[in-house]
Amino acid sequence: MSDKPLNIVILDGYTLNPGDLSWDGFTRLGKVTVYDRTTPEEVRQRIRGAQIVITNKTPLTAVTLTSPEAADLRYIGVLATGYNVVDVQAARLRGIPVTNIPTYSTDSVAQLVFAHLLEICHHVGAHDAAVHSGEWVNSKDFCFWHFPMVELAGKKLGIIGFGSIGARVAQIAHAFGMEILVLDRQGRGQREGLPYKFVSLETLYGTADVITLHCPQTPETQGLICAESISRMKDGVILLNMSRGGLVNEQDLADGLRSAKIAAAGVDVLSSEPPMADNPLLSAPNLFITPHIAWAPWEARARLMEIAVENLERFLRGDPVNVVWGK
Repeated sequence: MSDKPLNIVILDGYTLNPGDLSWDGFTRLGKVTVYDRTTPEEVRQRIRGAQIVITNKTPLTAVTLTSPEAADLRYIGVLATGYNVVDVQAARLRGIPVTNIPTYSTDSVAQLVFAHLLEICHHVGAHDAAVHSGEWVNSKDFCFWHFPMVELAGKKLGIIGFGSIGARVAQIAHAFGMEILVLDRQGRGQREGLPYKFVSLETLYGTADVITLHCPQTPETQGLICAESISRMKDGVILLNMSRGGLVNEQDLADGLRSAKIAAAGVDVLSSEPPMADNPLLSAPNLFITPHIAWAPWEARARLMEIAVENLERFLRGDPVNVVWGK
């Protein structure tokens, strides 16, 4: 790097920081320009002359990274765990390291898993609305309920993907008294001393009362939940997806909900975000959808900001961390 102040451009800062966090960590390192949002057509002009580019969901394509406007670029920081918005191969060819933010939202994602699951089990929102509409005031009985309710103790929870989030979900489920089944691709069975069983995918599909997805989206897991896999699941299963929308064939999930093969589902992610108006899940029954907010509690976003600044500081010191590609 030269002796000139670093030119740091943040392409889409609003989602991470709508005003309740501070960019001061970055401003201590250079001249910072923060854009709330950047369209694909605006990217090249906005990164002109920048040595550091920070992005969340704004794509940095091979065309962008090899353009004259990117000539000064030396570092790309992604404000997320997933980094598919960056053409990493193009960055590699130019010698530009790309960093991401791992494990900052473990607790908040696990928490939303159970927010969805408990809503499915108790329909808190619908019952609250019924009370406020006057149904309890006018009830002939001391209580009422409009939906069957479910007790979690003793139910089998199938976890597909056992990284930090999957493991945290297992801990919480164990506290609820659930029996926990974890996908083990080697099929080695129960492990001594652990409060859960490692099972094959076939066993998990066939016996789990609740299935929650916590695996990355790869060519192997794309469309993992589809008509064929749903057919192998226990009748009346509950499905949860706080991971990646592409893990689920959305039409097949909607069909599974309509047939009641799947009793209910809760998702925080869709195949395209924001969704198209004709997304089949928007009209599916017994489905709870949140707008990709599992990562968004203030505490998680503050950790993300802190790690993003540390990633850049370590790069500038010649000791890079969290590099998905680098020299």
